[in-house]
Amino acid sequence: MRQILLSFVAVAILLSVSSAARPQQKEVTLIAPGGIRAAVEQLIPGFEKKTGYKVNPTFGSGGGTKAQVVRGDVFDVPIVQPPYPEVIASGNVVENTATPLASVAVGIAVKKGAPKPDISNTEAVKKMLLSAKSIVCPDAATGAAAGVSINAMLKKLGIDDQIEPKLKRPQGAGPGGAGGGAVVSSMVAKGEAEIGMTFVSEMNDPGIDIVGPLPKEVSPWTTLVGFVHTHAKNPEGAKALLKYLSSPEALTVYKSLGMQPAK
Repeated sequence: MRQILLSFVAVAILLSVSSAARPQQKEVTLIAPGGIRAAVEQLIPGFEKKTGYKVNPTFGSGGGTKAQVVRGDVFDVPIVQPPYPEVIASGNVVENTATPLASVAVGIAVKKGAPKPDISNTEAVKKMLLSAKSIVCPDAATGAAAGVSINAMLKKLGIDDQIEPKLKRPQGAGPGGAGGGAVVSSMVAKGEAEIGMTFVSEMNDPGIDIVGPLPKEVSPWTTLVGFVHTHAKNPEGAKALLKYLSSPEALTVYKSLGMQPAK
């Protein structure tokens, strides 16, 4: 009887260890900037249903995400934006797995029902920005990619000094832990700023109207590229996730969020 009991205990322990290990083997970790967050969150359920993997995502600023990958934080799938020579040089991603996913534009938003300004060309954008009473955008100092793009745009237009006094750069996370783009949308919806500027894919507040993306000659689109991490704990799951994030299903989601699919 003692031997039988010991056998049952041994089997129970083996089953316990097996069931504890299984979720880890089926988990795929991902890190990505806020510009692609809305798309990834929409795509995760379909991927999980199709493959049986469980995705554990982490989202941050463009600069912050890149810095985590460079310093060696391990995520099965890192998504970063160019330029990324330091990411390749770190040896923490498999270079030949680079998979362009989608590009995202800086867009303009106003409070729901407010007049939509003309942003059809460079001169119209300059006029809109100069005449606005207040403007809100993500803070480039926090590593926000949209903020970096906006700073470069204002400098290129030669109006950065004129715009600075009325520019608001909020700190902290938005509703539900969302990033700077969500804060921008929220402030515009509440009437705390007349004009909001951030990636179009981050403009999800029902209290705003999206005027549209800025012309490419004013602000080039930002491309987002996925990799398999060199030390991925689940390399097969990582490859499967990258494949899904560049699939026809994904392209449809990117388009619905105002993004430009890579294919």
